Amino acid sequence: MQTRKLGWTDLNLTTIGFGSWALGGGDYVWSWGPQDDQASVATILRAMELGVNWIDTAAVYGLGHSEEVVGQALKKLPRRPILSTKCSLVWDSAKNVSARLKKASVRAEIEASLRRLGVNEIDLYQIHWPNPEAEIEEGWSAMADLVKEGKVRYIGVSNFSIEQMKRIQPIHRIASLQPPYSMLKREIESDLLGYCAANKIGVVVYSPMQKGLLTGGIEERVGHFAADDHRLQDPDFKDPLLKIHLELVEGLRPIAAKHKMTVSQLAIAWVLRRPEVTSAIVGARKPAQIEETVAAGDWTLAEEDIRLLEKLLADHDQALQ
Repeated sequence: MQTRKLGWTDLNLTTIGFGSWALGGGDYVWSWGPQDDQASVATILRAMELGVNWIDTAAVYGLGHSEEVVGQALKKLPRRPILSTKCSLVWDSAKNVSARLKKASVRAEIEASLRRLGVNEIDLYQIHWPNPEAEIEEGWSAMADLVKEGKVRYIGVSNFSIEQMKRIQPIHRIASLQPPYSMLKREIESDLLGYCAANKIGVVVYSPMQKGLLTGGIEERVGHFAADDHRLQDPDFKDPLLKIHLELVEGLRPIAAKHKMTVSQLAIAWVLRRPEVTSAIVGARKPAQIEETVAAGDWTLAEEDIRLLEKLLADHDQALQ
């Protein structure tokens, strides 16, 4: 699989990164419903067999459980992949999640993540959300200290604006930004991608398939989500938005079929068409899912296809108005 250099760092990431949000399981605020841990480990192992060289997780995914599952998989791998995790979202015994970036909290989080993952160092440690905003400088300074201490190689941010990045950049150089990016969420094209390119900040995008909406099979699953699947509360998964999104998917099918590819692969290849994007984080819960989507990492879209997609997206935007 192709690799791309992450900004100014010496990390070379495969264009597909393994996303482990859903592996956290159910029964918390951002759950994807129940998940079998053995299937999760098998999926991670299969992703690495197929050439994926990095895993993205976060402490809050499953309230620590996703990191534990990744740790289980690491014990079965012949060599350790590049590891990325996140801090800033903490929880209490009642599973109430809150945001915190105080120095003591960041230090407690890194120790817990290292323990759950079973490693001594994190390759890329990120602030998950810029909240509380008044604490981002304090949290970033604490993360910079972790780099000096050898517990973290590089530090990055997720869901930050340009202004927020400018505030922390003088404290320690930002290695990466992790924003949402898909055919349905294209806001980063206006200025964030340009800023990151100008400042040699790597970009690892999440939700390129928009939580399953751009897979080509979501209409069959929407009515069967688990009761604690957070997508049940997402307006994109309810009419009238769902109907409009599915009309876009119908337009994607013939373009994907022309290349003997799937809608999922097309959605991922589309975000990777941008040279500013280092890698797309692709979630999978079963080996068969990553076996399908990983092929998108080597698909370069032709200009003709990009123009067709731009027309479809313009029509989609018009339908939303």
